[in-house]
Amino acid sequence: MKARMTHPVFVLPDAMQAMLALSKATHQEGLPEVTRELVHLRASQINGCSVCVHMHARELKKLGQNEDRIFAVAAWRDTPWFSDAERAALDLTEAVTRVADKGDPVPDDIWADATRHYDERALSALILTIGVINVWNRLNAAVRQEAGALGH
Repeated sequence: MKARMTHPVFVLPDAMQAMLALSKATHQEGLPEVTRELVHLRASQINGCSVCVHMHARELKKLGQNEDRIFAVAAWRDTPWFSDAERAALDLTEAVTRVADKGDPVPDDIWADATRHYDERALSALILTIGVINVWNRLNAAVRQEAGALGH
């Protein structure tokens, strides 16, 4: 597969800076880096973004995560390798990523579970993290960006 065009963030460098700034704003707000990467991986799996699945699985490995956890992200509900807080983040990720799949995209029970594990700042970082990875997934899908082609 070959990309259809130069990635939009390279065509419009201000867009790259904006995306990076938004992502940076979510750091240091009580959301653990491993959780952030789990969220990135899960949303990317749902969206079929090979670039981001490849990149974030590798990032999890760099963060010391074992293969059981990385391989099981798509089946997180049925495995013992995730904390309750991580499960809440993954559940919220799935809901926010699939907003068109239900009448109530983020049901109260999913929201309540997330608020049990994350304070307002961490929850804000989590929601923005989910949004940012979904934007990246959609950009990559639109141009058919190839996994590994950007040096990741």
